[in-house]
Amino acid sequence: MNKKQKTKNKKQPTPAHALADYFVARAEAAVAARGRFVVALSGGSSPRRLYELLTTADYRAQVAWERVFFFFGDERNVPADSPESNYRMAKTALLDPLAIAPAHVFAYDTRLPPAEAAAAYEAGLRQFFGATDKPENLVFDLVLLGLGDNAHTASLFPHTPVLGETTAGVRAVFVAELAAWRLTFTAPLINQARAVAFLVFGADKAAAVARVLGPVRDPAEYPAQLIAPSSGELHWFLDEAAGKSIINEQ
Repeated sequence: MNKKQKTKNKKQPTPAHALADYFVARAEAAVAARGRFVVALSGGSSPRRLYELLTTADYRAQVAWERVFFFFGDERNVPADSPESNYRMAKTALLDPLAIAPAHVFAYDTRLPPAEAAAAYEAGLRQFFGATDKPENLVFDLVLLGLGDNAHTASLFPHTPVLGETTAGVRAVFVAELAAWRLTFTAPLINQARAVAFLVFGADKAAAVARVLGPVRDPAEYPAQLIAPSSGELHWFLDEAAGKSIINEQ
């Protein structure tokens, strides 16, 4: 096989690889600037690909994991050991394989009633960031997000009261379509981050991607449109199937 053939047959990096590279770069910059890297994780199948990739030999040695602090952008109102728990997924796919110290992982206390769990998590954020009475100081280095086929992100679901929140914080929200409570960062909290990254895979997400990034603005219907960092970066990492509607329009 000649060199040209080798180049042609070489596998292209996936969106998860691209985001893993971005994660490493943000971590390096944050540790150099502030001595720590504070990240909010997302749940779902797409982020799991990223987490598993970060534990591989190619990436784990590139990050000073002892300086990384992990929070969760949202959580289901389920026990921490439930298969539905975002914390459990991240623990299995990322935190345990990297032997992250428990003191560096901040999970929601879902043993509490939803409103109390949200208030306790926000109080923990304020203490961590030294922002007791200044929600504007709750600034993450990176917030990771996924996208639902109904254009929700974190637990910001269409037509739920939390979409109208104007304060950076954490809220409990009842999602009628799921008949379940969720705990979530508000959009203003996400938008204070230094960087926000969406990771989206699959043809079943193509319509949602097109609506969120399209010309019609309707955040009540497409909540992910609320994500617009005030001074930070915003990136979308898509596979070809998820981005096909955008590609076809170009």
